Amino acid sequence: MDTSLLRIQNLSAWYHSEKMILSDFSLELKKHEAAGLIGLNGAGKTTLLNVLSGMHTGYRSKGLWFCGRSVRFREKEFKLCRYTVFSEDASFGYFTFREYLSYVCLAYQKALPDVSELVEGFHFQEFTDVLIKDLSTGNRKKVFLITAFALKPELLFLDEPVNGLDFESTEYLYQQIAGYKEYGTVLFSSHILESITLTSDRVFVLEQGQIQRVFEKEQLNAGDIREALHYDHDL
Repeated sequence: MDTSLLRIQNLSAWYHSEKMILSDFSLELKKHEAAGLIGLNGAGKTTLLNVLSGMHTGYRSKGLWFCGRSVRFREKEFKLCRYTVFSEDASFGYFTFREYLSYVCLAYQKALPDVSELVEGFHFQEFTDVLIKDLSTGNRKKVFLITAFALKPELLFLDEPVNGLDFESTEYLYQQIAGYKEYGTVLFSSHILESITLTSDRVFVLEQGQIQRVFEKEQLNAGDIREALHYDHDL
């Protein structure tokens, strides 16, 4: 049985053509897994997720396959199968959360879901009708996280999702990531080692523009991951 959901072959990405951020990068994600992407600052985590989300144009690739079918990063069919929570997002500032959720569900051609459990889990009850631009950094992040987990796309990208969250919301986020494989696959980047080891089925170590090492579930050890990153301090 084919367990591959997403396969990327020989992806290179740059902001300035003389300096590659990703270089001949290849990656395969399995169906129904939680995969962590870790690397030091500047390793290319955000660039990778921006390319996969169709938000970065400085790239070339030998191919992208989704469910065994060749796709393009910006084609409509692939867009409807993915959703990204960016590390920073100032868009839709004049929408409230409820307006934004309605807009996204319409765009993804899905019925408006019941989000009461997610709203409560992220302690967002007081803010559902506040303009997004008037929310704190953490509460803006919650708008997009709640939408992501309510939408349940086959492929979910989270870029530094812990940033800005309070302790209780962070714990709840870990539960959501770990349980997401019931609905699809999540790929999330983080520089916080705890978030990686607590939630991932596999961890990809990104360094010098490529995946240098892959840790399977039974191999997830904080010390080994630090050593793979050549990093002597706490992550």
